[in-house]
Amino acid sequence: MSDDDADRIRRLDRRTIDRIAAGEVVTRPARVVGELVDNALDAGASRVDIGIDGDGTDRIRVADDGRGMSRADARLAVERHATSKLAPGDDPVGVDSLGFRGEALAALADAARLELTTNDGGAVGTRVAAGPGYGDADEGDPDGSDVDPDGSDVDPNVDVSDAGRGRGTTVVVRDLFATRPARREALAGTGSEFARISRLVADYALANPGVAFTLDHDGSTTLSTPGTGYIDAVLGVYDRETASQSTELTARVGGDAISEDRPSIGIDGVLAYPSISRASRDHVRVSVNGRPVRHDRLAGAVRAGYGRLLPDGREPIAAVDVSLPPDRVDPNVHPAKREVGLRDGDAVAEAVESAVADALTGADLRRKADVATDLDTALAPVGEADGSRTAAFADAEPIGVFRDLYLLVESGEELLVVDAHAAHERVNYERLRRAFDDEPVPSVGLDPPATLSLSASESATAETHAERLAALGFETEPFGGGTVRLRAVPAPFGRVADADAFRDAIASLSAGESPRDARETLLADLACHPSLKRGEAGALDGDEVRALLNRLGECERPFACPHGRPTVLSVSEATFAAGFDRDR
Repeated sequence: MSDDDADRIRRLDRRTIDRIAAGEVVTRPARVVGELVDNALDAGASRVDIGIDGDGTDRIRVADDGRGMSRADARLAVERHATSKLAPGDDPVGVDSLGFRGEALAALADAARLELTTNDGGAVGTRVAAGPGYGDADEGDPDGSDVDPDGSDVDPNVDVSDAGRGRGTTVVVRDLFATRPARREALAGTGSEFARISRLVADYALANPGVAFTLDHDGSTTLSTPGTGYIDAVLGVYDRETASQSTELTARVGGDAISEDRPSIGIDGVLAYPSISRASRDHVRVSVNGRPVRHDRLAGAVRAGYGRLLPDGREPIAAVDVSLPPDRVDPNVHPAKREVGLRDGDAVAEAVESAVADALTGADLRRKADVATDLDTALAPVGEADGSRTAAFADAEPIGVFRDLYLLVESGEELLVVDAHAAHERVNYERLRRAFDDEPVPSVGLDPPATLSLSASESATAETHAERLAALGFETEPFGGGTVRLRAVPAPFGRVADADAFRDAIASLSAGESPRDARETLLADLACHPSLKRGEAGALDGDEVRALLNRLGECERPFACPHGRPTVLSVSEATFAAGFDRDR
């Protein structure tokens, strides 16, 4: 194919259409945004501006400064099975574009009113309007179709006219699903739908740090990145603290010296230091050749690269893009293109894990010791005052500590191994839960209020769930530009929650947890902070170990921490006897 033909819009043959037909469905506003951003990036855009009204069904606008289209291409672009991304007969596997299906504009014109304004650098641009209400379906053939000279059907619901626009393309989608009320009613609320869009745009901004992105919601800018690299992209998506405590990642594996069955792998991205972490896994973003994807193997490799640098129960903030030869990637395994198949999945994952670990080596990973361990207070009794409940470890005798964390306890004919942190966490959690059962979590005012920068999706969730957050003990007020003032925070037993606890609460509510479940999650996180850590358990004397076991035995669920991990393992005497070939 010549360079002149590379960006032409072409109709696909029936065989190719059948292979890619799964991409025709437009399911929700975020999907629309994703398809239009794909097209903008494929057009070589250095800037993409996105505007959303309401939940996205009212209006979506995506404007770019890419190559634009000629009038002939613009007219053909809204026709089904026409694309510039794939030549007739080509294999979809190995395509190097993002929006390769070429179905987005036609599908949108079928589900909404679409206006496309574009210019490829000529004196006059083109406006194409398609969808219900445009064109004249009574003209042309009796069946409502027009026919091009080559015999192909042309959708009659299209208007074409001159337009003034600089080089690039603007697409406006209005009244999405207006003719499909069941689809519209199936959508979540405005806050939830916009949170999906915010998350998606953040994914694209971090996967393409050389492109400037803006996201406006009802006229207010919620996200803005300058297109000047990863750190600036993190600043736009997150906040100054996260950006200042992040390091860039660049690695290359393979090349000319590698055989053809092992590809060249490029790994680029940005990693927040372990001192900046989150409770959910949503902040580990992976992309392949600039396309944000869900890929558990690659996301797991990023986490594995952090190793034991992260505290228990915390997840990293990271964005990693993997560059691979197009023929090693199959983007046609998911109808929404959010998943891809990798022909060298294990090798790529190993390279990512190694690159992340290497990038974190030597970085300033010191964590602040901002929570003191108050052992006397934390081990206050949680059972009945009269001691009527029988303790589960009444006959247990502490005999040692292993690796400064695991308590070795003799109990009858068993050796118990107790995870000191998990056990202490269970004690603290049940104590908090009993104290605040069916009561609001007490809070304490901050003077002055703390100013907290939120990502676009976090901001949308905080606004949607303001009352629920207040019930959890957080009092906030908007401060503009994705920033909130935190005026009050939970303070059970005087332990004041911090910004991370607020973000964790937002993450819980964003994941769909009920207010009750969100409160349980919050109490579990608050219980974690003052619990014994590795190294502190080794300093306990016999009486302190006994006190911890007594408190654990009085818990309703003594054998699991509030996050579901076990607190106690047991090994029977018979196991040792069999291992040493002894009779009992």
